[in-house]
Amino acid sequence: MSRSFWSCCLQQYPSKLSHIFGVSTVHHTSIHTTQFRLKESPHNVKGKSVTAQKWLRRQLNDPYVKKAREESYRCRSAFKLIEIDDKYHILKPGHVVLDCGAAPGSWSQVAVRRVNALGDDSEALMGRVIGVDLQHMNTVPGAVILKECDVTADSTQQKISSVLGKTKVNVFLSDMAPNATGIKSMDHEIIMQLCYVALTFAIRVMARQATFVCKLWQGPEQRRFEAILEQYFEQVKIIKPRASRSDSAEVFLLAKNFTPPTPKK
Repeated sequence: MSRSFWSCCLQQYPSKLSHIFGVSTVHHTSIHTTQFRLKESPHNVKGKSVTAQKWLRRQLNDPYVKKAREESYRCRSAFKLIEIDDKYHILKPGHVVLDCGAAPGSWSQVAVRRVNALGDDSEALMGRVIGVDLQHMNTVPGAVILKECDVTADSTQQKISSVLGKTKVNVFLSDMAPNATGIKSMDHEIIMQLCYVALTFAIRVMARQATFVCKLWQGPEQRRFEAILEQYFEQVKIIKPRASRSDSAEVFLLAKNFTPPTPKK
């Protein structure tokens, strides 16, 4: 499909998931909070803009930022996945996890620990974690990292399939999000396109009974996407982790117990 087609998709949603598969023209990144060494607020905010001062103060007062440093996670978003897994038990030793929009790597860090990807528990099955992001990112011990790779591109999807080999994905995570424009309707449309791309690829690589988790910003297309998930999964839930900002439209869709579509004859 051409790049111009993808641009058109931003204004009109596809009627079928296959319409958006493999398109690679949307720039996306994993939205995350970069860690700064903030110890003394008065010194750090001097000379900063009002917006920067507000952001810095919020960071200093954010318990998840502090906890991320203490527990050696790369950013606070780790606790979103931790909360989801603690409640719904989606990550188990021996699982194969694909983390899309992985930068800076905190979700991959959580997954490595919980699926025993480093083999720290000699009595448990050893899992695998593959992290993918358009941005450059540092390696994550225990994970295969495909950096500067566009998940929406055929070439990246082929790389992932090559890494997987004959194995299937047990947990497909998408923390992908576009660079926000500040126009809520537009941001919602673009992130929903990423959700559709993620699901289209997930359907190809997931194992039976697999779990799918994706981030979105709430809006009118959400319910339509939920309805599509319900065609493939036994359970679909909307989750707002405590670690998500209360003033953010961010939510996560959790879909469990995947049933692959019947192959066409």
